[in-house]
This record gives sequence, structure tokens and C-alpha cells, in this order.
Amino acid sequence: MIHITRRDLAMLATTALMARAALAQSNEAPPIIRSIPRTGERIPAVGLGTAFGFDRNDEQTRRAATLVVRTLIESGGKLIDTASTYGDAESVLGSVVGNEGFRDKLFIATKLEAPDAAELKRSLSRLKTAKLDLLQLHNVRNRRQSLARFKAWKAQGVCRYVGVTSTFHGDFRAMEAVIAREQPDFVQIDYSLGDREAQKRILPLAAEIKAGVLTAQPFGSGRLFRAVRGRTVPDWAKDFAGSWAQFFLKYLLGDERVTAVIPGTSNPAHMADNLGAMRGRLPDSDQRNRMVAFLDNL
Repeated sequence: MIHITRRDLAMLATTALMARAALAQSNEAPPIIRSIPRTGERIPAVGLGTAFGFDRNDEQTRRAATLVVRTLIESGGKLIDTASTYGDAESVLGSVVGNEGFRDKLFIATKLEAPDAAELKRSLSRLKTAKLDLLQLHNVRNRRQSLARFKAWKAQGVCRYVGVTSTFHGDFRAMEAVIAREQPDFVQIDYSLGDREAQKRILPLAAEIKAGVLTAQPFGSGRLFRAVRGRTVPDWAKDFAGSWAQFFLKYLLGDERVTAVIPGTSNPAHMADNLGAMRGRLPDSDQRNRMVAFLDNL
């Protein structure tokens, strides 16, 4: 069992207050929910990434992960993205989900480096689940890579959706070829206010084949926060963004082709703040252009 301390409970209470404050700030607006294009299944638009934050299987990490996942669920979130190569992240997530009984409340996505049955078996064991919601081919590099094995696993009921991922611009040509040929259910791509290459190349193709889109590294691996250090959210954005995290995430959610954003964190207060982007209105096209100009002029 994961031991939750009095300090942990106090932190969880603080994050619950933050989540309620976000609700109040957005006039208790319902969460932003997006449809998965292929099926129409509805999913909350802000999820959780586990790279780095969940990668050590120790008591401190498991406690933090429990609080973060609990915050995600209690604030209306559902999607968690992990990978077989994220250190111990699958094991940590599996421990939390199993101990807390969270499986039915979550949409769990993981990634394999190749269509390897042994790697899949290991991921399922670590995650303590017999079935995944989304199984993705990680870091597509070769235009000839196939999803045939992934689709076979889907047909067998091992996963409900299949997808492909990349966070390297040099591999976008390979991604384009694989997406067009294999027509995955989901595409996960590096996309942020500070890195908009996917807008021109990957998102139009994903929309054309009716694939859901998940955005990896929506804070630009921390670069966006460094760019605005010492600054406050501009007045013209405060009616839709209560923090910089919400500013950056709502820029992405303002693109209707994006199914969900998946910022990574091991901090429940940050999780609550990120989930605030799932409430209230989104920036319109003019405001999104203004957000781009604001960042580019820093």
C-alpha cells in the first residue's frame, strides 16, 4: 500500500481548493470535453503526462503520483499518458491505479518502441491492467513502419485505440507517411505556443484522416515558463487564463483539432492549475494570434 501522510492530505486539500477556485473563476463552467473523431467517445481535454515526474519507483514518487492522479480525477480529468521507456513510470502508475481502484475512472495510454509482444506484456504487467485505452508506436522514425501488429492487438481487445507519436521535427516526414498510410486513431505530437511546426504539417493530416490529437510537451519542456518569468498574464488574456499554465494550454485547446493536452507534472498543485485550462472560455482566433505575437516579442 502507498502510505499517505498528514502532509499529503493537507496538500490534497490545498489542491482541491485551487480546483474549486478555478471553477469559481470560470463561473462553474462545465469542463471542456472533446470527441475522439473516429468514435465520438467524449474525453476531458486536459490530461496528465508521466515522463520524468513518475520515473522513479520509490515511496516519495508513489505518494506524489497518488495525489496527482487523485487531483486529476476529482477535478474532472481522465487521460494519463505514459510509455515503456519512461523509467519506472508504468510501474508507478500501475501501483497507484491498483491500490486506489482508479482503473475504471481513467483513460490510460502507453507507448511501445516497436510491435514487440514481450514489451507489450511487460507494459500490461507494470500497469496492472489487461486492457489499454490507447496503445501507441513511440517516436516514429521510418516512413515504412507498420501498425499491423498494433491493429491486431486492437482486434483482440488488448487496446481500444492505436496511435503514433513523435517529438522530433526531423521525423515529421516519416510521421506524415505513416499517418497517411496506416490511418491511426490518434496522433501524439510536440505542439506548443512556442513550437508551432505541427500546425502546418501534422494537424491538417490528422484532421483529414479523422485522428485524435494529443499534444506532448505543451509547455515546451519548460521553455515557455522561462520566457515569461517575472511577468504576469496580460490583462487582455485574464478573462480566459488565470495563470501562465492555463494561458499556454488554452492556446492549444483553441485549436479544435486538438483532442487533449497532456502536460506532465508530479505536483498536485500544478495538476490543479493545469486542469483550470479545462474550464471557462477559450481564446478566439484573433486572441490566439495575439498570444503568438506576445510570445514572439518577448
